[in-house]
Amino acid sequence: MKPVIALVGRPNVGKSTLFNRLTKSRDAIVADFAGLTRDRHYGDGHLGKYDFIVIDTGGFEPTAESGIYKEMAKQTRQAVAEADVVIFVLDARQGLSAQDHDIGNYLRRLSKPCLLVANKAEGMQEGHQLVEFFELGLGQVHAVSAAHGQGIRSMVELALDPLLAGNEDFALDEASAEEDGVIRLAVAGRPNVGKSTLINTWLGEERLVAFDMPGTTRDAIHVPLEFKGQRYDLIDTAGLRRKGKVFEAIEKFSVVKTLQAIASANVVLLLLDATQGVTDQDAHIAGYILESGRAVVLAINKWDAIDAYQRELVQRSIESRLSFLKFAKLHFISAQKRTGLAPVWDSIGRAYKSAFCKMSTPVLTRLLLESVQFQSPKRAGMFRPKLRYAHQGGMNPPIIVVHGNSLDHVTESYKRFLEGRFRKEFSLEGTPLRIELKTSHNPYKDD
Repeated sequence: MKPVIALVGRPNVGKSTLFNRLTKSRDAIVADFAGLTRDRHYGDGHLGKYDFIVIDTGGFEPTAESGIYKEMAKQTRQAVAEADVVIFVLDARQGLSAQDHDIGNYLRRLSKPCLLVANKAEGMQEGHQLVEFFELGLGQVHAVSAAHGQGIRSMVELALDPLLAGNEDFALDEASAEEDGVIRLAVAGRPNVGKSTLINTWLGEERLVAFDMPGTTRDAIHVPLEFKGQRYDLIDTAGLRRKGKVFEAIEKFSVVKTLQAIASANVVLLLLDATQGVTDQDAHIAGYILESGRAVVLAINKWDAIDAYQRELVQRSIESRLSFLKFAKLHFISAQKRTGLAPVWDSIGRAYKSAFCKMSTPVLTRLLLESVQFQSPKRAGMFRPKLRYAHQGGMNPPIIVVHGNSLDHVTESYKRFLEGRFRKEFSLEGTPLRIELKTSHNPYKDD
């Protein structure tokens, strides 16, 4: 197994920058803004001969007794409990603070290896500037610059060498888990519709911060899960708002991370709020998913909180505002009360299977010709489009390429007619289906 490193410290000391440096990624949002990270965030790190798992945490306030900071502190304590070694990140330029003392007092009470790291030390010499950090009573202070990569390798060696010396529990040459067979499932929706609550319900633990405040989740958080023998990579995304509603630069970053998560997913679970109905924001998010070509499952959360009349209104608004997602399966659930969740997994599985469906060329061509015989495309001027054969051009989403003559004049309604025939033949559910038309050109036309 890989050793686990937890990054702990007060807000805005550079934990997420260090996380990105260790994982060689940009998975954690980084900005000059205190309190940006809120959930604990996992990543695979590799440096030299070391393979490890690193956990990024939110700004730690051990004495927080209420509100979002209490929830963030709970996430940090859980990360520390899961870690084999804790890296306590400090700000070399701002020096020691009262909050650093509180965190130090908490870590000293734990019988767990801890390494003091003074970040933002670029251009500084290890000397009198770092002396004050010895007050914490946690040993030697190691100066690094996460932004510039200075001192990172020696920091990892100091953190992991004591763990790995003669410890057979950590097998560095262990093969990493294969991505094949893992369904990447992104949970998307507006702020405060219950995305984190739903994932916590699935996991059976408070893995993500769920708080009654829109915008609690800001990163796209990856969580592994195995259900009925199938492995999933759950992605809890930040809530998306309309562009006019995005005022903070931080939330703009979150929108980018969410769109990236949707694009990288195999299936997207679009979560809606039954108490607020289908809004313009919901339609915008559905549009993002459709443009990215991802398979999608619709779930209406908080279904237990509305009466029969409101339920009828919600169903009508879905039919009118989300009519372009008719291929998606619809479910009515309550994440908090755990009702209606089992059928969602079945729909996710079918949507994934449909997104990666393999369609043979003979079957596609036969179905195309039968469709033309049943209903021919409209004549355009002197010519009628001639559809000759079809083959598969891609998966996730499935793409069907149709070849023929004068296909530039095929109408959108006829393409929808073909789509319906293909969907029925291959039992495609929950995935967009794209039909591309390629017209054959006469090579002797210009002679």
